[in-house]
Amino acid sequence: MAGRLIVADGIRTGDGLVGDAVLVQGGRIVAVGDAAELRRPGLREERYGGSTIIPGLGDAHFHPSGYGMALTRLNVSTAGSFDELIDVVRSFGGGRASSAPLIGIRLDDQSLEERALPTRRILDEVERPLMLHRYCGHVAVANSTALRMADVTAATPDPPGGTIDRDGDGEPTGILRETAIEVVSSVLTPEVPPLTPDELNRALRGLVQQGLTHLGVIVSDAGPLLGSVGDELSLLCAAGPELPLPLSVFVITDDARRLEEAAAKIERAGPRIEFAGLKVFADGSLGGHTAAMFQPYDDRPDMIGISRFEPDVVAPVAEAAVSLGGGVAIHAIGDRANRSVLDFFTEFRDRHPDALLRLEHASVLTEPDMERFAELAVVASVQPAFLGSETGWLGTRLGPGRLVRTYAFRSLLDRGAELAGGSDCPVEPPDPLMGMAAAVDRHGVVAEQIVSASEALSMFTNGVSRALNRAVPLTPGSPAHLTIVDSDLGVATADVIRRTGVVATWVDGESVPVEPDSLVWS
Repeated sequence: MAGRLIVADGIRTGDGLVGDAVLVQGGRIVAVGDAAELRRPGLREERYGGSTIIPGLGDAHFHPSGYGMALTRLNVSTAGSFDELIDVVRSFGGGRASSAPLIGIRLDDQSLEERALPTRRILDEVERPLMLHRYCGHVAVANSTALRMADVTAATPDPPGGTIDRDGDGEPTGILRETAIEVVSSVLTPEVPPLTPDELNRALRGLVQQGLTHLGVIVSDAGPLLGSVGDELSLLCAAGPELPLPLSVFVITDDARRLEEAAAKIERAGPRIEFAGLKVFADGSLGGHTAAMFQPYDDRPDMIGISRFEPDVVAPVAEAAVSLGGGVAIHAIGDRANRSVLDFFTEFRDRHPDALLRLEHASVLTEPDMERFAELAVVASVQPAFLGSETGWLGTRLGPGRLVRTYAFRSLLDRGAELAGGSDCPVEPPDPLMGMAAAVDRHGVVAEQIVSASEALSMFTNGVSRALNRAVPLTPGSPAHLTIVDSDLGVATADVIRRTGVVATWVDGESVPVEPDSLVWS
């Protein structure tokens, strides 16, 4: 394949300006530098005046099935009150069989007029089985019909790693936390139409318009996550041959044999999909009061979170992940959960000095634990956009003492940690520029933890590549993933970053056109 020279006003990486042209051939980077030195007779040029080339933007933590659900199924994010919530559900379900279950996502209690989760009594205005997942994915609410369908009663015990909220009489309120969600969703999801490979690929094609060139994705080998329905792993593999951008897949499982089967299935699924490793949960979310904390929540003194981490269960599956060439990614948000995961990684690193280890979210940390990321070479896979969604309640929930060490990007970078940016989409929109801007200004939350524009750019470029065990971007031999934008992101303010437009996206050395049937987050 003939090479091409891609030229713009400049090339910006997290380390600074490195020229104005990129030479690509065969889907790979050949050289980066000045156009005058890289030009040669017969070499085709692609010119982008008034624009800047940056390494292809990535997202280290993305849920493809949940994203597809957000675009094609019941999404209640527009509701501003309990009444509007019911209206949205009825409007969506009007054209479907009245007795079939409905599963919705992106319920946000803090954006509702009532500032509370609805209970089953509220959702009982919809007569068919109904379950709505909070946008964090760690809490859901089911109506009475859905609870009966799943045989959930006052006598139903809390499952390990989860809770069923109950009223003063011991009756379920409909609010389900962590693994309790699966008690109901496992019964409802077989009755709900799953996503199709075509729907998923239409959704993923829309991501290229956001400047995204590669993703680290999370799928479950058992129950679906974040409100998605159907077999997530099989869906992703079926979509594999038509994927518009490369995916590195982390599989949620507690069984080494199933992980081996999943890895084999992924590697057969197409040229743009690869097995990346294991994903495990250590706790829940701040929004759901289920992140495992050392001290109770300031606004819920009766809650300290839910620990889901079992090192003895995780260890053999983590060993299997490394033997398969993958890494280990563990979700931890609360300070108690982060401590337990770092303790586990300390022992694991002794046995596997070169393994990819990721701590997903790393939201609330103690000062001593911040030091351990660099010491253990653990990547902090972070989501700066969380700050925009949580601004209104984060301080109330954690109190000032913990707030200063929450999403502590500056502290981690100063201690030598590697940060990889992501969205946790559909928890947050799949917009890497929005994430970069949030890292730069933090929406005013704990300003001493801000990072520079160039550091934010590194989080969503070099950091993502490190978190996916991929080559350093824009180095010879690395995949020719490029994002071309209309501003210089290395020196931009947060407001400029938010206004920045994506001019073009190159994946594997080819400019990706806008597909008319692609689905785009709005």
